[in-house]
This record gives sequence, structure tokens and C-alpha cells, in this order.
Amino acid sequence: MPKGYWIANNIVHDAGKYEEYKALNAVAFKKYGAKFLVRAGEQQSREGDAHPRTVVLEFPSYQAAVECYDSSEYKKALQLRLGIADSNLIIVEGYDG
Repeated sequence: MPKGYWIANNIVHDAGKYEEYKALNAVAFKKYGAKFLVRAGEQQSREGDAHPRTVVLEFPSYQAAVECYDSSEYKKALQLRLGIADSNLIIVEGYDG
């Protein structure tokens, strides 16, 4: 079964509140088996536009990635993030070839 991934680009407008968001999202990420592969390290945008903070999360399955986003645990975190960051987020199924 292919893994699932969240790929997010963010512009954070309130670093203090973003730390609160990270604490809240940790509950959902733990429940759904998420693992950080990329967490706001150095980056270069070579094609197109990207926000300055990129995050990649790996989940045990695509279904787990979707269920995490739709969970009540993540919705609490999301409500906080919507007011403090501009974000693009996609959920994608990994390649198991």
C-alpha cells in the first residue's frame, strides 16, 4: 500500500501563534502516524512560486493522510493556523513502484 504525504508551503505571519499551532497539530500527527520528512529547512525555489516555509509529512497510507486532515484533532489546529499563516497544502499518494 502506498504511503500518503502532505506537502505544505506556508507564509507565517505570527511566529508565536504558529508555535501553538504546531503543539496542536502534534496530537493529530501522532494519532495518524505522521513523520516529518521536511520541516522548514533551507530551500531554493527554482520554478514557480513557493512560500518561504515548506513542510513534507509522510503517513503510513494515503487514507491516513486524508483522515488526519479531516480529523477533529487537526481541525482544532487548522482553525488556529488559518488566522496566522497563508498556506498551500496538497495530500498526495506516494509511488509504490
